[in-house]
Amino acid sequence: MLSYILRRILLMIPIYIGLTISTFTLIRLVPGDVVTVMMGERNVDPAVREAMMQRLGLDKPIIVQYWDYLTKVLSGDFGETFRTRTPVLQDFFSHFVPTLELAFCAMVIATVAGVSLGIIAALRRGTWLDYILMSGALAGYSMPIYLLGPILTGIFAHYLGWLPVSGVINVIKFIDVQPVGGSWLLGALLSGNSAALWDVIKHFILPSVALSTIPLA
Repeated sequence: MLSYILRRILLMIPIYIGLTISTFTLIRLVPGDVVTVMMGERNVDPAVREAMMQRLGLDKPIIVQYWDYLTKVLSGDFGETFRTRTPVLQDFFSHFVPTLELAFCAMVIATVAGVSLGIIAALRRGTWLDYILMSGALAGYSMPIYLLGPILTGIFAHYLGWLPVSGVINVIKFIDVQPVGGSWLLGALLSGNSAALWDVIKHFILPSVALSTIPLA
């Protein structure tokens, strides 16, 4: 058992190296200029540009750039985001808990609705209800999430105005509510503010439904 675990760990080394090479290469192949994106300007002063290139290490040979990238990633330094200039890990963890909550909500919807509708379709096999449910399942499985999301947003957020477009909570309206452990849902729940809790739930509905469609189907 120990030898199997060691073999699997050793196998991860070339996989990790290949992953870092792919990521590093794809970032360099993306059209655009890093310095221009960071500074938000089209015409950047050449001296400022050169200083920024040196600061980012982009003036070094590509092999040296990859080695610096690899050693920083191994040490837990993922750099700063281009736009907010904050550490990448800080932005990652600030969105990590809401992402887990969103995934959990999507799986609950998919499991409850999917199993329930599947049982109904099985009990009414060969009837019009069975055909409707199976057609809906086929449509849900075939519909890409990146297409379904804008459709749901257009209908329920923009046209009907029932649900918010983005975000987790209306921070202006509920300024007294703060996240607990990165969770706005838990923060709203512990605050005792039912309106804030409902606002968070409304923010979760559209993305949860969109993410649940394929596993539900």
